[in-house]
Amino acid sequence: MCGIVGYVGKRPCRDLLMAGLEKLEYRGYDSAGISLLEDGRVDSVRAVGNLSNLRAAIGLNGGEGEGGDSGGGAVAVAAPPATIGLAHTRWATHGRVSEENAHPHGDCDGRIQIVLNGIIENHTELRRQLEAEGHRFSSETDAEIIAHLIERHDDGDLTDAVRSAFAELRGHYAFAAMHADHPDTLVAARQECPLVVGLGDGETFVASAIPAFLAQTRRVLLIENGEIVTIGSSGATLTGADGNTVSREVEEIDWDQDAAEKGGYETFMLKEIHEQADAVAETITDRLADVDRVDLSELELPDDFIAGMRRIVIVACGTSYHAGLVGRYAIEQWARIPVEMDIASEYRYRDPVVGPDDLVIGITQSGETADTLAAMRLAQERGARVMALTNVMGSQATRDADTVLFTRAGLEIGVAATKTFTAQVAAVYLLGLWLARSRGKLPADRIAELIAELKGIPSMISRTIELVDDGVEAIAAAEHQGRFFLYLGRNIGLPVCLEGALKMKEISYIPSDAYAAGEMKHGPIALLDESTPVVCIATDSPILDKVLSNMAEVRARGADLIAIATEGSERVAEVADQILYVPRTDWILQPILAILPLQLLAYRVARLKGLNVDQPRNLAKTVTVE
Repeated sequence: MCGIVGYVGKRPCRDLLMAGLEKLEYRGYDSAGISLLEDGRVDSVRAVGNLSNLRAAIGLNGGEGEGGDSGGGAVAVAAPPATIGLAHTRWATHGRVSEENAHPHGDCDGRIQIVLNGIIENHTELRRQLEAEGHRFSSETDAEIIAHLIERHDDGDLTDAVRSAFAELRGHYAFAAMHADHPDTLVAARQECPLVVGLGDGETFVASAIPAFLAQTRRVLLIENGEIVTIGSSGATLTGADGNTVSREVEEIDWDQDAAEKGGYETFMLKEIHEQADAVAETITDRLADVDRVDLSELELPDDFIAGMRRIVIVACGTSYHAGLVGRYAIEQWARIPVEMDIASEYRYRDPVVGPDDLVIGITQSGETADTLAAMRLAQERGARVMALTNVMGSQATRDADTVLFTRAGLEIGVAATKTFTAQVAAVYLLGLWLARSRGKLPADRIAELIAELKGIPSMISRTIELVDDGVEAIAAAEHQGRFFLYLGRNIGLPVCLEGALKMKEISYIPSDAYAAGEMKHGPIALLDESTPVVCIATDSPILDKVLSNMAEVRARGADLIAIATEGSERVAEVADQILYVPRTDWILQPILAILPLQLLAYRVARLKGLNVDQPRNLAKTVTVE
């Protein structure tokens, strides 16, 4: 998830673009850059780190700007008269965090500049083609190929060149392009990732989110999938990928700045719940470019180690621990490798037995969780190979680990994890399928079937949120004064219960517990009476009969039984009082959908209680101390 902003108009635009980036920095802060066009020359400056470093590089912090990297001049010099430009703030996906990999990216001569938000699935094959044609690349990113594709198709019409480049791309992305030969035009395109145009008086903006230009205009044009927009100072023209003109009404936005930063949602947490489809898509899309294999070529694990691996140990805390539990079921089922789970804070103190044939995976959203880092170091000291599964490039976990698997959820502002959890689950699914193929434990047709199902998960996430929203509101209204929630599940449904109960505790402050449903008779059943809401994960699985039996026992005690079930499942309706349905997919993939109604339930309950869901009491986003 990155932030892009572009401007064409009458005003000097350097400061306008920098102001836009400041409103988009929540989308990425690994590096940033700006390109401006003046008198046929493109000046670009890029810097690693947050925007203060870019501001210093272009002389906006009281210092002198230094030379740019594609035009030979400094933006600080060229900026005052320049009235067209692009800027970008990066959340790194392809390529390390470096000045070379920061956007904007140029073609061979630096006269075409592009900024990208998203993932280009087929970048490897396109890069090979372009290199064979003589194109010279200066970065490790997937983004740079777009500039070279536009160069390949450049016939004097920038819109046509962008359209031709767009036709060759596969993935989940939005981008904007600028050409030195077209000093009054920007062209942008969208496929899945957000893109909006702001229409001012004799000036036009393009950005990945409205806050980038809200201080300048409230007149907005929303770009849809498969559309290309040509932008000039007098406005914007929309066309489809086929070149036909598209009509679209201009909308007037009445948000204040706070609402704009939340994308119009009432809280950051609700915004991030709705961003989960994008977070999962960014995590999986390019890694599933082939129909029958997962591309995790980024992992540095030798073939002989994978073949001889004795077991996997996953260490994590909180929500990351629950994601690891889902991974345990998937990896054991698909790759037939024993998987042990350990709470990182316990692992580091229990003198664990671990050695060179073991893979220890530390899951940490921030890459800075103190207990998880300590557990990883302990495992490394004892000879195990260590993998970090994290969301943040350059974090301590990435520096400590032998290899890294990144999620790509973007910045999560709400303290209670939502999109980072589903992205972590998606990443462990990728790892499970990759290991299954590497070790020859699943037939090719089964891997292809699971990959097809996994590719459909982002759209199913969006559909689930729409499907359950009304039902969740009704349940929350009925139960928000409750004293206690119990969550029950079996097999791969248990980690969903643990995460659902954690969400309820974190933001509503209602005591909640999660139990393996088969253990209910060993104590928790004593808690049940008519005032107890019991949430059961009853999605389709090989052990659904057992779950239904446990649900019948709950209902017999008079508790209010709320079930999360697979669409079309009639048997659950026979025992549940209330049902929230999620779309049908492979039973091992169900957790990534089943958690969504539980996130929303905790959210709605907390809001009805008047609580601050973005900043729950006593909690911090990253736990960097014991």
